[in-house]
Amino acid sequence: MEYLRAFFIGGMICAAGQVLIDRTKLTPARILTLFVVIGVVLGALGVYEPLAEFGGAGATVPITGFGYALSTGVREAVEKDGLLGALTGGLTAASGGITAAMLFAFLASVFGRSKAK
Repeated sequence: MEYLRAFFIGGMICAAGQVLIDRTKLTPARILTLFVVIGVVLGALGVYEPLAEFGGAGATVPITGFGYALSTGVREAVEKDGLLGALTGGLTAASGGITAAMLFAFLASVFGRSKAK
């Protein structure tokens, strides 16, 4: 059942992105930014946490989950370190994902070949 919930929530997030691509003139970069901001806002309002608990990886893996991780990290760091936490909390919370993305991008550049279109 856990996999079905993750598939459903992740699928709904992806379907929303596809609708935005098909029905609006928003560029993929703006849609990406919109989803990160939506994750931050829903995380700050406390709405994304129940969604993440229900959907598991289906809610935390998409880009909205990155925004949620940023807002959660900032909130925790502000409680711990004060105003300085607003600047450091998001990076601390998302550092694992950022590091993995950089590592895999590096490995892809080492083992892959780029081709001109």
